[in-house]
Amino acid sequence: MKKVYLSVIGFTLICRLSGYSQAKEDTSRNKTPFSLYSPVGYDTSDYRPKNLHIDEVNLFSSYYKQNGDHSAVTGGIGTEKVTDISNGLDLKLVWLGNNKNKNTLSLGLGFDYHTSASSKYVTTTGLGKPDGTRIYPSFDWTLENAKTGNTFGIGTYYSGEYNYKSLGADVHFSIKTNDKMGEFGAKFQGYFDQVTMIYPSEFVASLSPPAPTGAVYVTTASGNTVLSSGGSSSPGLPTSPRNTYTAAFSYSQIINSRLQIEFLIDGVAQNGYLGLPFHRVFFSNTKDTIEKLPSQRFKLPLGFRANYFLGDNIILRSYYRYYLDSWGSRSNTANLEVAYKISPFLSISPFYRYYTQTAAKYFAPYEAHSPTDQYYTSNYEYSKFNSQFFGVGFRIAPPKGVFGWQGLHELELRYGHYSTTEDLKSDVVTVSLGFK
Repeated sequence: MKKVYLSVIGFTLICRLSGYSQAKEDTSRNKTPFSLYSPVGYDTSDYRPKNLHIDEVNLFSSYYKQNGDHSAVTGGIGTEKVTDISNGLDLKLVWLGNNKNKNTLSLGLGFDYHTSASSKYVTTTGLGKPDGTRIYPSFDWTLENAKTGNTFGIGTYYSGEYNYKSLGADVHFSIKTNDKMGEFGAKFQGYFDQVTMIYPSEFVASLSPPAPTGAVYVTTASGNTVLSSGGSSSPGLPTSPRNTYTAAFSYSQIINSRLQIEFLIDGVAQNGYLGLPFHRVFFSNTKDTIEKLPSQRFKLPLGFRANYFLGDNIILRSYYRYYLDSWGSRSNTANLEVAYKISPFLSISPFYRYYTQTAAKYFAPYEAHSPTDQYYTSNYEYSKFNSQFFGVGFRIAPPKGVFGWQGLHELELRYGHYSTTEDLKSDVVTVSLGFK
């Protein structure tokens, strides 16, 4: 289920980046050829707000739908049908501090609602079907030095849903070169999660791994046997921690008036309970259990981005990433987006992404694991597969505002279709509105 959320959020972020990348040309103030995400290099270094004010308000809404037949909840077989509606608000506040240094406060609030056909196989506390809602507020403060352009900031995040709670924080900074043509960036993040230990009722008598210490079983009014926190007067479930630590580094360089490149490297370390207790596994002897994965994982993504400005109307945005982890997975991602400006205020951006992945060493399909395996999962997120993601975006930003509304400075609509060699297919539509 996490994979669905990442797809929706990732697509939404693509929408926002593309929205910012179409800034209106103003050659009288160009100090640099163009930014990494901007085809025309709209420079705001001369923009000097004085008092606290709302700089931007961005609204987005997306609809996501997927289908497949390799659900991890039912051991690698069964429907993966999911629908998700996501809505969000981003608010940016700006003011000048000491020495005219620019302060930016970004506040975000997102809300998702999803339905999943496989959720009926997840045993809960007898209070009904799993709640398919998720809320995720965020906060970020960034200080930009007026003389050097260097930045420093901190952020915090929260995400909560019926089986997962996550609290995160980060510290980030960037340093520009003396000629302002290059920039080094770093971000250090920590996510501290609690996974609700929802076990299928047929396994509570002989769990592998066993239920957490102190957990007891209760029988609900519906007749289901579930785990309950010891001594609690109301049904509840124990939780298990999952911690993620990330160090992300980047360096971008303006090569000339047409080309800008960026190098990216991340180091990700995870520890704690890294599976989900309601993901089933069926062994080769037909017996079944729940997935069991190591309690540690290390990931290393390496990326390269290049944007090339062909002229007045076309920008090429390319991206490549190589990924490896300690569970044996290797992957390659190649992405290309072509932004074409039909008119000064209307653009179209077709995109295509190709992805290939090797299987983790702990994955096997339905009834393929040996009972003697130390670790096992039939979650196809860890399988070998190739995928394609393609679509198109439209953006309109007239000088007098969208539909004549001066405050609504941009509207963007994007559609994407995703498919894998394991027959998972999905579609996502996102609408975003930008106000100034």
